[in-house]
Amino acid sequence: MKSSIFQLVSLCTAATAWLASTAHAVQDLPGGPAVKQLNLHPPVTRIAQEQHFLHWMMLAICVVIFVAVFAVMFYSIWKHRKSQGAKAANFHESATVEVIWTVIPFIIVILMALPATKVLVAQKDTTNAELTIKVTGYQWKWGYDYLKGPGEGLSFLSTIDSSHRAMSSSGDVSNAPNDYLLRVDNPLVVPVGKKVRIITTANDVIHSFMVPAFGIKQDAIPGFVRDTWFKADKPGDYYGQCAELCGKEHAYMPIHVKVLDSGPYAAWVDEQLKLAAAKKDDPTKEWKLDELVARGAKVYAANCAACHQASGKGAGAIKALDGSALVRGSLAEPMHVVLEGRANGAMPSWKQLSDVELAAVLTYVKNNWSNQTGQLIQPAQFTQARKGSFPEGGAPAAATEPAPASAAPAPDTALPVSAGGMPYQVFFATGQSALDDKSKATVQQAVQWLQSNDSVKIALSGYVDATGSADVNAELAKQRAQAVAKALTDAGVAAERIELRKPQTITDSAGANEQARRVDIVAAQ
Repeated sequence: MKSSIFQLVSLCTAATAWLASTAHAVQDLPGGPAVKQLNLHPPVTRIAQEQHFLHWMMLAICVVIFVAVFAVMFYSIWKHRKSQGAKAANFHESATVEVIWTVIPFIIVILMALPATKVLVAQKDTTNAELTIKVTGYQWKWGYDYLKGPGEGLSFLSTIDSSHRAMSSSGDVSNAPNDYLLRVDNPLVVPVGKKVRIITTANDVIHSFMVPAFGIKQDAIPGFVRDTWFKADKPGDYYGQCAELCGKEHAYMPIHVKVLDSGPYAAWVDEQLKLAAAKKDDPTKEWKLDELVARGAKVYAANCAACHQASGKGAGAIKALDGSALVRGSLAEPMHVVLEGRANGAMPSWKQLSDVELAAVLTYVKNNWSNQTGQLIQPAQFTQARKGSFPEGGAPAAATEPAPASAAPAPDTALPVSAGGMPYQVFFATGQSALDDKSKATVQQAVQWLQSNDSVKIALSGYVDATGSADVNAELAKQRAQAVAKALTDAGVAAERIELRKPQTITDSAGANEQARRVDIVAAQ
């Protein structure tokens, strides 16, 4: 019995070595990805190498078992066929056979479990890391924060290269490069031969940080902190992707890890720290219009152009910003949009950007393309908005810095919404859908404005937070919007001017619970 087991283990080991060598040989054959998919990604960490061994060892064991079982079966069929005079045996059980086919599989499972358990335990040992990086999943990009070790204090977002996104949107991939849909603007950079601890979390939905060459795959879950680690054995560029279906842009959030030798890595850290110091902005500073527009152009290109396009025209279901009534209207509503998101995450929240970046990008959008509104938003206004205090209407740029006359919109394109009007925010008490005195006063203000702007159609957007039952929250938001609509029609506003929109969920309303218990009266687009 013992001899047979040793023979089985020896046979499996030999088969593993043969299969692995064959797979590596296949890697060198021409034929592109279809051929190379016969094996796992070439490993560059010890853990990934162990995973490769486990993969081929268990495949070899399965192949040996398959061959042995079917060999015995076919031999029995051939040897004991009726044409040779064989007669079926008549027996009920055999204690010996029962013991054999119970003990042997048990031993095989143990032989497979021992090395697998060893690798699994090693995968979770994140102690003694020389570099710790927090990875945050966003819809749809990655955020990297260097928490410990060389580069401590660095923080940046990594987004798919806009040219690759444009290529995908056009459908013409005939000239696609080898790193198509994998190139990013800011790769994660780490030193070679250093143990790197990766802490994962998410800002909105579940994502998954996976780099096959490192043998790591760790879910990033909102509200939870998970970790994994790797130590790359050689420099190079290694790629991965989000491995959890996280929304309609799931295919466009790649991972690019650049592994550098110690010297180049130290130089990179020094350069990035200098750039980070130069980018630190004072949110209390009073910015000029041209300064914010110039800064906002860079923020837009890095974060917004992938969806809304460099031209601001949008694509498919993504709304255009050029000529948008929402953009040309007051300050408060677009500030709500970038801080809270819209359409249940289809337009994600951008709270991770600084107040200066948010103010700059909104000022840029309001003063680019045909949106020559002359409005600017100061970073201090976003600082207050994060606390729940939004500005009323629009704040035009100072008279000493007027927008160029040639850039002003033609009279027939001007938005018929005054800067001091929309949006109106009607707030409700917790769990209530009835209007109180303060809410009624707000509705009355909206009625007065609508009566003097009778060509404007409006939309009612109810907001809820992400706590408790989503169905209950959505129904409450709907009832609140209906209550506001009834109050408006009772006051003489025509029902055909009112559009009820689907309730919106605010996923991050910390410190601003009132914002998740409101109905916005905005100009309909």
